[in-house]
Amino acid sequence: MPSPCESRGANLSNGSVRGGIRTAKGFIFRCFSALDMNPYFCNHRNMATLSSKKNTEQIAKFADMFSAMGTEPRLRIMQLLLSAHPAGMVVGEIQSELDIPNSTLSHHLDKLRNEGLVIVSRESTFLRYCANTEALQEVLQFLYAECCTRNKAVAPRDVIQIC
Repeated sequence: MPSPCESRGANLSNGSVRGGIRTAKGFIFRCFSALDMNPYFCNHRNMATLSSKKNTEQIAKFADMFSAMGTEPRLRIMQLLLSAHPAGMVVGEIQSELDIPNSTLSHHLDKLRNEGLVIVSRESTFLRYCANTEALQEVLQFLYAECCTRNKAVAPRDVIQIC
């Protein structure tokens, strides 16, 4: 193991530091710090990595999805669209079923569509909305992975019994 400072035998008279090399009384010393010998940031995972950035983006995506479903009318819309899956429903059917004013319903459906929770298709002059079951499956897998596999907060058999 090298000593913390290594002599390089040069004749410099000032005691300055240049690029990690310390000069003193005619000698150049290369100083090694603990960071030079053990890359602290890499070994102890306190630097952001690509996987943590991806995880952060994924959590933000799911947070936005939960936020979109976080109001009572939108949750009722999602429940209704899931009950009508896979055919879905046109806006007029959703409006008559839930008794939500047209402008408010349009706003809620746009929010759900923007977050990828519903799929919209045009049928002549009508818009048909269907629940995006793939997106909902991703959300459920995210929750399941956190609560049931990593720390066993909920037993997997209890989740299956709910369904």
